[in-house]
Amino acid sequence: METIGGVEIFPIISLIIFFTFFLGLFVWVMTYKKETVEELSNMPFMDEKDIDVHSKSEKL
Repeated sequence: METIGGVEIFPIISLIIFFTFFLGLFVWVMTYKKETVEELSNMPFMDEKDIDVHSKSEKL
């Protein structure tokens, strides 16, 4: 690895990609509608006929 020129930049790029991905994921989760989160969290307790497969939160 010491013979490869510029190899020291790869860990920095990897860290930036990793941090950006999880920061974006965090922002997405924090801006998700609370009603949709509650609906999704109650799905395991609902009957099949009560689950709206094509709800507003899911786009086809």
